Amino acid sequence: MRVPLALAAGALLLLLGQPAAAQIARPAAPAIVQHQRLLPLEGGRNFRDLGGYRARDGRTVKWGLLFRSGSMHGLTAGDYAYLERRGIRVVCDFRDSRERAAEPAAWPASGAPAILTDDYALAQAGMMPPRAMRSASPEEARRMMASLYPRMLTFLNGQYRRMFAELLAGHAPLAFNCSAGKDRTGVAAALLLTALGVPRATVIEDYLLTNRYLDARRLLAPGRTAAAEAWTRLPAPVQRALMAADRSYIEAALAVLDRHPGGPEGYFRDALGLSRADLAKLRDMYLE
Repeated sequence: MRVPLALAAGALLLLLGQPAAAQIARPAAPAIVQHQRLLPLEGGRNFRDLGGYRARDGRTVKWGLLFRSGSMHGLTAGDYAYLERRGIRVVCDFRDSRERAAEPAAWPASGAPAILTDDYALAQAGMMPPRAMRSASPEEARRMMASLYPRMLTFLNGQYRRMFAELLAGHAPLAFNCSAGKDRTGVAAALLLTALGVPRATVIEDYLLTNRYLDARRLLAPGRTAAAEAWTRLPAPVQRALMAADRSYIEAALAVLDRHPGGPEGYFRDALGLSRADLAKLRDMYLE
């Protein structure tokens, strides 16, 4: 559901010298709709609408249907009411078991979306900083992150497949999230926008918006989660390299699609089970 901002309704034009019965009412002016990339939430973390991006075929991603986010643990009662009004039906939560237990989302029972999760451990996915990072340089940290992103495509393949299946079934508005809304969510958003035919440069621009909208200092607050504790023991320059949305990270994941036989379309077919007809259907459903 879109959120309109009406700047003016119609006004009555008074005809001078005419009786009241001759007054003519102008048609109401069309409402001017203002869309917001970052949702106006009190406790949101990097909660963004993917609408408005132009695809190669000239259409644009519909607003109010596809959302990316970090943890929803900080959402207030007002935030949940706002999201319920937006009609969110499904949340694909990519966080691991300990992250979800440490920062549960308290959706009200009434109007709560379906929450889709998998039980796994970050350490299994190689997403916990190794001890060697304590003496690493920022450049080494960036190389480590760039090597992690292609692995996420494999480790989270089942969750990404499920997200696309939900979208093909029309279960939208849909939101997907991890803890920061940067890495696992960033890869998911890049896959989704690429599937919708959004150009590579725009896909990367969306990924980089995390640098504007995520407060990494709050994310690494002591005592928040086990993962946060591990990251806070790293040198500050290494922390900044790991927490940044660096274009080399998402480019490493997208390079996997490019190298796949048949390019991105071949990757969607072979790795995510999306046929050419499925991609066309997604574009018809989520572009306008």
